[in-house]
Amino acid sequence: MTASPTSDVSSPPRLLLVEDDAAVRRALQLLLRARGYDVRAYAAGSALLADLDAQKQAVVLIADMKMPEVDGVMLLRALRSGGWRGPALLITGFPTPQVRADAMAAGYARVLEKPLIEHALADAVDRLVAAGGDGATTY
Repeated sequence: MTASPTSDVSSPPRLLLVEDDAAVRRALQLLLRARGYDVRAYAAGSALLADLDAQKQAVVLIADMKMPEVDGVMLLRALRSGGWRGPALLITGFPTPQVRADAMAAGYARVLEKPLIEHALADAVDRLVAAGGDGATTY
């Protein structure tokens, strides 16, 4: 007997990745898929906000801070107002104290600085997934 397509018994945890730089987005998607995650990648926050099905099954959000239209902080606030409660990681090339404060106030568990150290991102995602999707988890 095989699992039905709707069965989540063998489904890998779904991550939402929002990064406007195509090369960075693809590299992160490949890295996280190699770690066993189902990665839904978006070039803009507005595209993720329009994809309600992906949001329903997602356990972690990874978002860039500086993007056209919707920045990373605005994105998480919009997801939270829509009822999404998973943990989130913000990635940024501009980790100012104000960006960090805004990110934490919006509900990000951690801010990672670009250029990313791949194992640091992968380890951060692993920890959040292992914590069971507690949106309040920080470290």
